[in-house]
Amino acid sequence: MLSANQISKSYGIETILDRVSFNLNSGEKVALLGPNGSGKTTLLRILAGLERSDAGSLTRDPPGLRIGYLPQGFSLSPDLDPSNENLGSYLFHIHGDPAELSARLEELAGALAAFPGSPELQRQYDQQLSGLTAAAESAGRAPQVLAALGLAHLPINTPLAHLSGGQKTRLALASVLFSVPELLLLDEPTNHLDIPMLEWLEEWLLAFRGAALIVSHDRAFLDRTVTGTLELDPVTHTVKAYPGNYTAYLEHKLAERERHWQAYKQQQDEIAHLQQAAAHVRGIARFKRGGKGDTGDKFAKGFFANRTKGTIARAKHLERRLEQLLHEERIEKPIQTWQMKLDFGETPASGRSVLELQELAAGYPGETLLAGVNCQVWYGARVALIGPNGSGKTTLLRTICGQLAPLAGTVRLGANIRLGYMTQEQAELDPDQDAYTSVRKLAPFSETEARAFLHQYLFSGDEVFLPIRNLSYGERARLSLACLVARGCNFLLLDEPINHLDIPSRARFEQAVAAYQGTVMAVVHDRYFMAGFASEIWEIEKENESAVGGLKIWAV
Repeated sequence: MLSANQISKSYGIETILDRVSFNLNSGEKVALLGPNGSGKTTLLRILAGLERSDAGSLTRDPPGLRIGYLPQGFSLSPDLDPSNENLGSYLFHIHGDPAELSARLEELAGALAAFPGSPELQRQYDQQLSGLTAAAESAGRAPQVLAALGLAHLPINTPLAHLSGGQKTRLALASVLFSVPELLLLDEPTNHLDIPMLEWLEEWLLAFRGAALIVSHDRAFLDRTVTGTLELDPVTHTVKAYPGNYTAYLEHKLAERERHWQAYKQQQDEIAHLQQAAAHVRGIARFKRGGKGDTGDKFAKGFFANRTKGTIARAKHLERRLEQLLHEERIEKPIQTWQMKLDFGETPASGRSVLELQELAAGYPGETLLAGVNCQVWYGARVALIGPNGSGKTTLLRTICGQLAPLAGTVRLGANIRLGYMTQEQAELDPDQDAYTSVRKLAPFSETEARAFLHQYLFSGDEVFLPIRNLSYGERARLSLACLVARGCNFLLLDEPINHLDIPSRARFEQAVAAYQGTVMAVVHDRYFMAGFASEIWEIEKENESAVGGLKIWAV
């Protein structure tokens, strides 16, 4: 279905992909894994035809293969104004406005009647007719697709700015499915999706007859959906294929790494033995020349006692073998991939009661999302806040931190609370600033200290001076975490904190939160993370999409 042959890509002197080759067959669901910045998105964009490779070739079978590409993060075309777009205008832009396309087709029909022999007009007419047909088909599928993705209840004039992160992800996914793709290229499709929608997407992919290449750091999702794995190595910039789902891949990697370590240790032992033998040979050679070669080494006296030509030949053979091991057959020491270092360190002391909500109603003027919320958070709690997309999870966090005023009731923070809020799309970061300036505004770092601190979050060299608007989603997430650490917060409100983090960074974040001395409330949908994180679950429940939600709480 799709064959990549020797694909290479560089930006300036930085190599991203180096002779990447693989095949993707019909029905296969394959994960594309690799740390943030290793080139996964670049590879997907090349496969989708949005970027050109520097070398190599792509073969599509059939040549007109319908490809559906879901980019990482919701974004609009440059010709659309986010502040003015609503659900209806976005959908029309994706699959075309039948009324506008029909009007243009009539214009071209009139022009063809006047100039029937014009090949250019005929080409434009055929192209417009094809576009109108596709738009009509997409419009016909739209209600079914939107209903399946839980978006059918939204009014057609809903501003895009009012959609939650999960609703935006589902809308982007809907725009991909309108085209009935044969090959899916999905870049972080699970970000912001709630658990019911994650389960729906898993079932849909399992039933999908086409092929899919999926970039995801959701371990449970990959275990359910993929049949193979491609690992993009950030050092060699090549890919290696592994069979099975994520758990199978991990088992293969651990076994592979153990074999590498064993081979490396065995070679090091052989090199040490040969070097010792070579030292003895040099001692014997000095002895034969009349030097002070007899150093009392019993091994040398015993092994080289006859000093025959055969012994000298054996010594030369050992030296040639040593040269081979040190150069031609050298096994490199296994590389310890550098992972993000996250340590929340010392946290300021706070009172036992961290947060109290009394008869709280949260939402926006004319739109109540939550009501009748009565609960308390105690020091050291790990609260997982879950619920359907658009149910009010982010709204509740914004109300707790004071960005939104309660519609009713009260929010009380405990004594000595230093609150830190990480937003879903890192909106707390100033896009015109850089990482270096951001952390120095939060803590009394010297230049050297600021660089060393950011180095722990994988920002090195001049990367610390890149404008935040130019950073990837994963880099922004790492910087947001760095800022929370720099501020020394003792109560963290985290809205989808591990979205865009690669799997090693997620694991490191899990370890850091487990060791954190303060209190955490996090909106999470990663089932692996939730199982190891939560001491209690707060679930927003609604009778239907338009109902006001309530809060159900239980201990884990």
